[in-house]
Amino acid sequence: MYAVMETGGRQYRVAPGEELLVEKLPGEAGDEFSLDQVLMVVDESGETIVGRPYVAGARAVATVVGQERGPKILVFKYKAKSNYRRRRGHRQDLTRIRVERIETPS
Repeated sequence: MYAVMETGGRQYRVAPGEELLVEKLPGEAGDEFSLDQVLMVVDESGETIVGRPYVAGARAVATVVGQERGPKILVFKYKAKSNYRRRRGHRQDLTRIRVERIETPS
């Protein structure tokens, strides 16, 4: 069984027991929450349920494993012949989650 869900403006293919990094979500390590923006679900028998845009009644229950920060990305701005240079760094806040189960509307 797996599902395609949306969080933080991105889509992820998830299965129970899987860990993934998503945009920062509120909560401490060990907190359980549900992601109800499920776009598609494929159950054990291979039946596919596609939402318009979301599958009504479907949700993915996940646990927060921890809060992390992504790799540092350097942003460099430059304009020729005007002595303009700016260098900045950025690290995105991320949340590592583990999908516990996928609940379907059946």
